[in-house]
Amino acid sequence: MASLDIGIDLGTSTILAGNPSRGVIVREPSVVAVNKRTSKVIAVGHEVYKMIGRTPDHIDVVRPMRDGVISDYKMTGVLIKYILNKINRNHLIRPRLIICVPSTVTGVESQSVIDAAVEAGARQAYLIEEPVAAALGAGLDITKPVGNMIVDIGGGTSDVAVLSLKGVVCKVSVKTAGNTFDEAIAKYIRHNYNLLIGEKTAEEIKMEIGSVWDGDPDIETYAKGRDLVSGLPGKIKVTRKELVPYLREIAGVILSAAQNALERTPPELVGDIRTNGIVMTGGGALISGLDRFISKGTKVDTYIADNPVECVAIGTSKAFAYLGKLFDGFLDTASHIH
Repeated sequence: MASLDIGIDLGTSTILAGNPSRGVIVREPSVVAVNKRTSKVIAVGHEVYKMIGRTPDHIDVVRPMRDGVISDYKMTGVLIKYILNKINRNHLIRPRLIICVPSTVTGVESQSVIDAAVEAGARQAYLIEEPVAAALGAGLDITKPVGNMIVDIGGGTSDVAVLSLKGVVCKVSVKTAGNTFDEAIAKYIRHNYNLLIGEKTAEEIKMEIGSVWDGDPDIETYAKGRDLVSGLPGKIKVTRKELVPYLREIAGVILSAAQNALERTPPELVGDIRTNGIVMTGGGALISGLDRFISKGTKVDTYIADNPVECVAIGTSKAFAYLGKLFDGFLDTASHIH
C-alpha cells in the first residue's frame, strides 16, 4: 500500500512530491503556462520556468500558489494532477495523498486543496501543517514530551512552531520568506541602478551573493536587465555588502516570529529548546548568515537541517506513519475519502 501513498509539498515556488519508501521523486517549479486565447494549459513545471519573462502576450505564466496559499484553484489541480501522473503510472488505482500547507491555512483554503487533490485523482487526501512536516523530515522525535522548535522558510511563508508530545504547542506564520528576499533585491537594483531585472535574475543573485550577516566575505556578481533610462539592455556589478542591510531587514521579520513563538512557549519547553537548539528548514534557510542571525537574536543555537530544501517533502511522505497518532498538525476536518 505504501507505493500508493504520495506526500506533496505544495510550495509557492516549488512543488515536491515523494513516497515513504522512495523519498522525494519529483521536484518541479510551481508554475503553469496557459494560452489566454484558448484557456488551454500549454506546459507545467520546469518547461514553464524556462519561459518566465520570455513569453508572447497570449501566453500567461500562472503561479497557482501565492504567499503559501492557493490563489488559483483550477491551476493547482492541474499541478497536482501533473505530479500524480509522473509518479503514479497505474491510473486504475488511486493513491492516498498527504499535502503540506502553511500553519495559518483557513478552513476554506484547506477544503480548496482537498477538492483539488480529489479532482486530480486522489483516493484519500489529508493535510499536514508545514512545520510538523518539517520536523518529521528533519528527523525530530515529536512524540516525546520534549520541546523542539522549527523555523521553516519557504518561498511564500515562514512558519515557526514549537512541538512536543505529538502536538503543536505554539505556532507563528509570516508572509515573509524566500520570495521576499528576491523582491527586495530587484527593488534595490531598480532604485539604485535604474536597472529592471526579472524574478529569475533576482533569485540567482540571492543564491550567489545574498547574505544577512555583516561578517561574511564581500563578493560580487553581475546583474543583467533593461536600463530604465535608455530602455536598452544594461549590466551592472552588485556586491554582497551593499545588499546586506536590505536583506537583514527582511530577516528581522522572521526573527521576530521566532522570538514571538519563544515568548509564548512554556518555560519548561524553552529549556528544552535551549538544549536542543532551533532547527531551520526550507530553501530560505540556505541564505548565508540567516542561521547565525536567528541564533544571535534568540540566544539559542540554531542549525540548518540536512537537506533543508526537501525536508518538508520528506516529512510529508513520512507522515503516513503518523495518521491518527498526532494530536495536532493534521487538519483532520478537511480530510476526504473519495
